[in-house]
Amino acid sequence: MNAIVALCHFCELHGPRTLFCTEVLHSPLPQGASSGDISGQNEQVEEEEGGIQMSSRIRSHSPAEGASADSSSPGPKKSDMCEASGCRSLAGGHPGYVSHDKETSIKYVSHQHPNHPQLFSIVRQACVRSLSCEVCPGREGPIFFGDEQHGFVFSHTFFIKDSLARGFQRWYSIITIMMDRIYLINSWPFLLGKIRGIIDELQGKALKVFEAEQYGCPQRAQRMNTAFTPFLHQRNGNAARSLTSLTNDENLWACLHTSFAWLLKACGSRLTEKLLEGAPTEDTLVQMEKLADLKEESEGWDGSEEEEKPSSQPDVVEGQELSKCSPETSLMPDCNSWNVAHRRLSVFRSLRHMRQVLGASAFRMLAWHVLMGNQVIWKARDMDLVQSAFDVLQTMLPVGCVRIISHSDQYEEAYRCNFLGLSPHVQIPSHILSSEFAVLVEVRTATRSSLYPALFDDEQSLNKYEFVVTSGSPVAADRVGPTILNKIEAALTNQNLSVDVVDQCLVCLKEEWMNKVKVLFKFTKVDSRPKEDTQKLLSILGAAEEDNVKLLKFWMTGLSKTYKSHLMSTVRSPTSSESRN
Repeated sequence: MNAIVALCHFCELHGPRTLFCTEVLHSPLPQGASSGDISGQNEQVEEEEGGIQMSSRIRSHSPAEGASADSSSPGPKKSDMCEASGCRSLAGGHPGYVSHDKETSIKYVSHQHPNHPQLFSIVRQACVRSLSCEVCPGREGPIFFGDEQHGFVFSHTFFIKDSLARGFQRWYSIITIMMDRIYLINSWPFLLGKIRGIIDELQGKALKVFEAEQYGCPQRAQRMNTAFTPFLHQRNGNAARSLTSLTNDENLWACLHTSFAWLLKACGSRLTEKLLEGAPTEDTLVQMEKLADLKEESEGWDGSEEEEKPSSQPDVVEGQELSKCSPETSLMPDCNSWNVAHRRLSVFRSLRHMRQVLGASAFRMLAWHVLMGNQVIWKARDMDLVQSAFDVLQTMLPVGCVRIISHSDQYEEAYRCNFLGLSPHVQIPSHILSSEFAVLVEVRTATRSSLYPALFDDEQSLNKYEFVVTSGSPVAADRVGPTILNKIEAALTNQNLSVDVVDQCLVCLKEEWMNKVKVLFKFTKVDSRPKEDTQKLLSILGAAEEDNVKLLKFWMTGLSKTYKSHLMSTVRSPTSSESRN
């Protein structure tokens, strides 16, 4: 996160002062922390916390710590530095702290002041405002302020107990400065909780010291017995003790550096930007619902003994399959990511590849049955081949319409799955073989050396197979078919379109027809319109043909529960409000 975290103190002599700050560097260390300024390696401390390596090194400094070498620079001047111990964190020769994030090659540098003059001015102004005008009621608590020019600030003011201070307490603040207002506001709950934890630790340590000092020498009674003298002349600024003295912690600044560096890293990692183009698609909603269902099921399995299920009943979830023979493929991967991660032989890589292997007529018959929601059965010995076929074919359907059993030792009914993988020896009921609602693809050993022209070397591996596609109701060659099938075939045959472009075409086509499904669902299921009006609607949607109507009805089963419940609640709310009136 491109921000600065600083600890500020209200000095009784000079007003608000910056005690300690940590900044993020994406480039080489600043002038004061460059490798050329390192004068020795006599002292080095390394700690590991959250992947950050902290190193404390001795290095030389100019007389005015943190100041630029140019005397005309608007950085901190000697006259602006308070010499009281309460307004200083690191000694004049202390090198500061540098943490190296090994994951991102980012450095977190801590000084009393930022080295860059512009950053010094921004931190200085935020410090003054946090301890003067920008405070909460009661002078303790978080507040947000800032502008586009000087940055936006999250400030949390607090008191530290001091038996020698006026009112027995001193005023501090921890501020976070960055230029991104939206990011800082979204980080408010996170920053509030973590900074509040740091403050509680500081206050707890200071309270122990305060109680011990009060027990040994009560200051209240001593002050009441002392003749009145002006406060500033009486103490001459010597009462401003350092924070390490107030907390009795010599490693305080090293601990604060580690805390501030972790805060910057964690706050930058918890929020990421993601480009959202419009509302989430139906596939996205269905996937989210299924992940939530799987999470609930896994939580239910925790603490309960797992019972073995018979091999004849494979586990099936809509759009996913839990195959006992291949547990690593229990969640259906995306077709493209699957191809990248498992670049193997004897698999289908895309719809275009499958169309070339099966042939145009066989592929059209298979795709027609897939789009209509009929059961697609593959019989083969090579389960990787079957899995790749299902991964490719399911890209034509909405996620909610996909139910896969990639491997089974017996036939499974169509209501359990619309994609079924079987071993070659499994018997299929005769009524299924003659049914018009099922298609069978048998993978046999080829009798010829080459059944189709291979464009790539790895396609030669599929030449050893012969694919026989049969159905009780074969699709006639002259049948128009659903509109989306014709558009898919047009995209596949267009050699000017790459595989990635065809994939995007499929996404657009599915969204187009899912929108028609939504209109039809509301028109028929929610509004209960008569059949004549439904026919008029289908004509308007360009889906009045028989195959298009069947496709819409099947795809209606893939609508997300979120959309259905939202639609029902939206429709019922006007009725309920009218009944109240």
